[in-house]
Amino acid sequence: MSTSIRIALTPGEPAGIGPDIVVEFAQQYREYDLVVIADPKVLLSRSKQRKLALQIIPYDSAHSMESGEIGTLKVLPLSVATSVIPGQLNPNNTTYVLNCLRQGITGCLNKEFSALVTGPVHKEVINQAGTAFTGHTEFLAQVCDTPQVVMMLATSELRVALATTHLPLSQVSQAITYQGLINTIEILYDSLQQDFGISHPKILVCGLNPHAGEGGYLGDEEIKTIIPVLEQLRARGMDLIGPLPADTLFVPKYLAQADAVLAMYHDQGLPVLKHLGFGQAVNITLGLPIIRTSVDHGTALELAGTGKVDIGSLDTAIKTALDMAKNRQQYKNIN
Repeated sequence: MSTSIRIALTPGEPAGIGPDIVVEFAQQYREYDLVVIADPKVLLSRSKQRKLALQIIPYDSAHSMESGEIGTLKVLPLSVATSVIPGQLNPNNTTYVLNCLRQGITGCLNKEFSALVTGPVHKEVINQAGTAFTGHTEFLAQVCDTPQVVMMLATSELRVALATTHLPLSQVSQAITYQGLINTIEILYDSLQQDFGISHPKILVCGLNPHAGEGGYLGDEEIKTIIPVLEQLRARGMDLIGPLPADTLFVPKYLAQADAVLAMYHDQGLPVLKHLGFGQAVNITLGLPIIRTSVDHGTALELAGTGKVDIGSLDTAIKTALDMAKNRQQYKNIN
């Protein structure tokens, strides 16, 4: 069956569970064109180890888009530098991991793919190999030449975006600047409209300090930066509530009326979201010229090749990418 959407998928670290969840995901029918950017030998080896049937179909961009049959994977082949042993990291394969990502990003920028879905990578081994790497989010921004992006995690019940991402806690306050926070909220607001089909989003904004600063007694970042930013953006018509204390914001009476929450730093908002939906959540990078979603879990090296994996987050990441691609196309057609 023909389709109009083609999704690129990178499994991530080859020694982790990325290949496992991709091979298991292939055991179901797909009403869209899925292209896995990976070494076919790694996927076939993992399928054999897992005793799962798998047929590799070489990807050709000239071919028409078509749905995916059970037990098949369309693969754009890239080769690992050295053989892969499940559960055992090898820095020699770092270039392969990053090349898979670059190939997916380039394909999205060239409109060859509608969206990019990424599997888990191992930051430590990438850095050990000599490449400075703090995460997918920063890498995507660099390759796409995008000055500012926003990290958001989402479940079916909650969306949490972050004003800062992978920073030491001691650096968070300095990183929350007037213009940076304006840019972050603009990116979040625009994405909720374009990618999620919400015409007039309502966003809850966390304070940085306990009790949102307690009127300045527990910190003045709210008074100096956050409140002036919210006032300026409200004057432009944005529906923003806050700054609210993070310890009471995540309760039903507030969340029921919100389309997203903006947390000031990584561990302020994400523990709540992961408690609600770990294994069924999706990581989304907002502000890029492409659509990118990802699983919400790590490489789980100890589970690689064991069959003890859950594809729930990958399934959510792909479904979210599909919905975002459809919403973005509709938004462009209307506007």
